[in-house]
Amino acid sequence: MLSTGALRAHLLAARLAGPVATSREESLRSYRLFAARDPRVLLGLDPEWGWGEGDLLRLMADKCGVSADPSHVSGPDVIDPERTVAALEAFAGRLREAARARSHVLFGTGHPHRLLGFYAGLAEAMSAAGCVVLTPAQGVCVDMATRFGVRTHCIAYVRGVALVREPGVRAPGSATGVHSHSPLPVRMALGALAEAGEPLPDLVVGDHGWVCGAGQLGVQAIGLADTDDPALFVGEAEGRVSVAVPLDDAVRSDYYHPLARYVLGRASLTG
Repeated sequence: MLSTGALRAHLLAARLAGPVATSREESLRSYRLFAARDPRVLLGLDPEWGWGEGDLLRLMADKCGVSADPSHVSGPDVIDPERTVAALEAFAGRLREAARARSHVLFGTGHPHRLLGFYAGLAEAMSAAGCVVLTPAQGVCVDMATRFGVRTHCIAYVRGVALVREPGVRAPGSATGVHSHSPLPVRMALGALAEAGEPLPDLVVGDHGWVCGAGQLGVQAIGLADTDDPALFVGEAEGRVSVAVPLDDAVRSDYYHPLARYVLGRASLTG
């Protein structure tokens, strides 16, 4: 199993933590939009508390390790690797609990180009441990707002992980999907289970709208989030997201493989 020290070194070398590619400008813009309740950054969360820009900056400093100085307005943002390691430990703990209970688990990502392999490895291990990896609403299409206007996207599953893609763009088995922040896909997936009279997931694992959309509906959810995704950390602070792991969510896909190995080892899901 990857040691904690080796994981910390990898986080810094791969720029998953430490100075990251996400800029301070991007993060502060997201905090302003979140404070204004812009749905593009709420990710399906309906915050219970009043969150001003200063509140969000203090929260993200606590959860991620970004600078709490409001006068720091440019340059790369920073994630404290110790916070990432601690959150990955909690993330692994939730997986371990779910595996022991042979839970129903739903995996979904809005970052299929980067994070599909990470989640797929977890899904395979959870299935091997006796969990039911759910694939509801496969092929169901939903109209989603994008920067190009409202576009139709369809829910697909690759190696047990949900993603969305534009219909007809790729063959059904293709791993290619689109980058999405929308909570609509997880709402469709949960709705399909409810309509069929099937159990809802005991745990949702993913990012963006998959986590916040599930947590808002009362389903236990854990996931990964960058410094410009305050919704997951707000959800965690308010008790609707169980674990939010701070890291850069857009580096090379193979850089997440050591994280998967570490999580699986800590969750006792290897070997």
